[in-house]
Amino acid sequence: MSPNHTALITGASAGIGHELAKVFAANGHNLILVARRKQKLVSLARNLSSKHAIEATPIAMDLAADGAA
Repeated sequence: MSPNHTALITGASAGIGHELAKVFAANGHNLILVARRKQKLVSLARNLSSKHAIEATPIAMDLAADGAA
């Protein structure tokens, strides 16, 4: 993984997506975090931005919903 790249992670509020976000942030990647739960996304984005000096953008949406993607 190279620093200064951006990773788009879906399902970032829990489980595998959450863990992947932590790994990518620790490796210097900026993040776009997508999941349904806004509060969890915002909290994760703030935490990772502060801890790893990266940019993390939370986007709350259900990608399974009609017209979402």
